[in-house]
Amino acid sequence: MKARELGRSGLHVSAIGLGCMGISQSYGTPLPRNEGVTLIRDAVERGVTFFDTAEVYGPFANEEVVGEALRPLRDRVVIATKFGFDIDPETRDNRGVTSRPEHIPHVVEGSLRRLRTETIDLLYQHRVDPNVPIEDVAGTVKDLIAEGKARHFGMSEPSVQTLRRAHAVQPVTAVQNEYSLWWRDVERNGILAACDELGIGFVPYSPLGRGFLAGALGKGTRLGDDDFRRNNPRFQPDAMEKNQAFVDLLKRVAGEKRATPAQIALAWLLAQRPYIVPIPGTTKLHRLEENIGAAAIELSSADLAEIEEGASHIKVEGERYAPAQMAMVGRDTPEPANA
Repeated sequence: MKARELGRSGLHVSAIGLGCMGISQSYGTPLPRNEGVTLIRDAVERGVTFFDTAEVYGPFANEEVVGEALRPLRDRVVIATKFGFDIDPETRDNRGVTSRPEHIPHVVEGSLRRLRTETIDLLYQHRVDPNVPIEDVAGTVKDLIAEGKARHFGMSEPSVQTLRRAHAVQPVTAVQNEYSLWWRDVERNGILAACDELGIGFVPYSPLGRGFLAGALGKGTRLGDDDFRRNNPRFQPDAMEKNQAFVDLLKRVAGEKRATPAQIALAWLLAQRPYIVPIPGTTKLHRLEENIGAAAIELSSADLAEIEEGASHIKVEGERYAPAQMAMVGRDTPEPANA
């Protein structure tokens, strides 16, 4: 698979990565650990070098699967993980967002142990903590990089102002935000423009709209009680019926390119910037292979214009998250005390 550089950081990864969260949570029954390990190793053998996890996925369980899978292949891959939540080590209850400077090194030690590695290639702040100046967070990560515990700093769902302030302390290698044909706020809120200006890579999560853009879901789909999409506004029956227009558009272009809707959705993202690296997740080998195939699809200017024209006539139905989750994106932090 072709490689891409995340911004101007010198960090090169496969054009398509693997988001590993769904192996352990959120989309129904988790994969048995041995099957998750096998899937991740299958991804490496097919050219994927970029793997995304977080301490909160499971919690902890996903990092353990990723660590077991990639330890024998460590010199061939880039591992990204995230801090930013206060998780009880005994009960594994999530007690909310925290990026207190004294908390971050403790979290990183746990991640290193579970990932069975000596350094984290890309360490993200998972969500901005509105109670901690971002300069303190970036400074703590800078110290961890100096100690060799991490190589690069990333942020997920920051505001533009917070991103700029963090970058001034410790250069940010990548921003990870939701981005797909049906969620395009990063084109309008200044995040992509800031990445252009500052030389920061961009890693879209949910690049297939949590599976919807692959075309297998619809108004009649019944999601399980343990599937977090069940309470997601965009996955209510009426919303899925209206949002089907996105899938129809992708299917039309896919037919012209002898591809699948998922592959066109990913190829469209790849065409937006040379430093964009989507991380679709899956628990199925055939879907993994389908997603990887998107890296070989070249969309012409006419193809992109057709998609843009079609999407301009579709109104997205429903928010991407429930209110409590939406409250954690795009937040600013207080100025440092000595500012």
